Amino acid sequence: MQTRIRCLMMRGGTSKGAYFLAEDLPADPPLRDQVLLAVMGSPDSRQIDGIGGADSLTSKVAIIQPSQRPGIDVDYLFAQVSVAEARVDYGQNCGNILAGVGPFALERWLAKPQGDVTRVRIYMANTGQTATAIVQTPGGQVAYDGNARIDGVPGSAAPVVVEFDDIAGSSCGALLPTGNAVDRFDDVPVTCIDNGMPVVLLRAADLGCTGYESCAELDADIALKARIESIRLQAGPLMNLGDVSQRSVPKMCLLAPPQAGGVVSTRSFIPHTCHSAIGVFAAVSVASACLLPGSVAKGVAQVPQGEQLQLSVEHPTGEFTVNLHTANGALGRCGLLRTARLLFDGQVCVPAQVWAGNRAGSA
Repeated sequence: MQTRIRCLMMRGGTSKGAYFLAEDLPADPPLRDQVLLAVMGSPDSRQIDGIGGADSLTSKVAIIQPSQRPGIDVDYLFAQVSVAEARVDYGQNCGNILAGVGPFALERWLAKPQGDVTRVRIYMANTGQTATAIVQTPGGQVAYDGNARIDGVPGSAAPVVVEFDDIAGSSCGALLPTGNAVDRFDDVPVTCIDNGMPVVLLRAADLGCTGYESCAELDADIALKARIESIRLQAGPLMNLGDVSQRSVPKMCLLAPPQAGGVVSTRSFIPHTCHSAIGVFAAVSVASACLLPGSVAKGVAQVPQGEQLQLSVEHPTGEFTVNLHTANGALGRCGLLRTARLLFDGQVCVPAQVWAGNRAGSA
């Protein structure tokens, strides 16, 4: 016997995930984790017995419910399902999967269309912050076709603009959680920052790298990865994240001068594998660090002047543009352009011995 659970599979930005109504999953968190592991087919490097794509970017889950908060449409809980371990991590947001939350809310009638463009207000339960997704809804239907292009996704799609309210310190309690623009671990200068995602920034040159290596080259450098992990484990407690040995945060990011007209070039680890692009919130944190006096980005990044900036963060497969607003030199609102697409609408099956289901969540 198998339990059937309503599910939308959606691409959000450069990630792909399973989107669920909270009422269709177990209310008990440990049982819910077991269900999500079964959905994705973890732990297994191929995720052959689930719908995961054998990559952290395609082993993600959004759990969504109507919000009881004034002025908010939906509450969104993000779950990162480990590929090779029996672990589900709720310690961070995911801005790519967030790009699909607005369309999901409209598909499931958790939010009503407002004309040709609909603003969906979202509470990010992982960190307690809020955002607005601006979704194209001509004729009251979510539009997925359009001319917006983002690196890491073939073709074009309808734009989804995501505007964030104050996300500084969303996981760590402060923009600079250690209180310093620069810390030193293993005699390597780093900047620990959290503007939506806890990230430890390192100059690639300080680790003997160019910062332009391919992901495969960096993944094959065992000695380099050991140095990066040593720094990550030391930084975690000082960033108010506790013991991070079993967590996917903080992300680690190597910085180098830009090569393609952007602000800075990056190689991001999540946390032990080099990302073929860069995460949404990681890009926001990197771009923010480029504006902070004294950070390790200074001297590497090439930042334009102005109070409303579009900062292009280069990564191995292209770039990610972050909109940042400053006021009297201080960081303010930020936003970005993403796209999303509905891939399938149906039921995902898990073994009944994992969960026998409930009346709302099984058929």
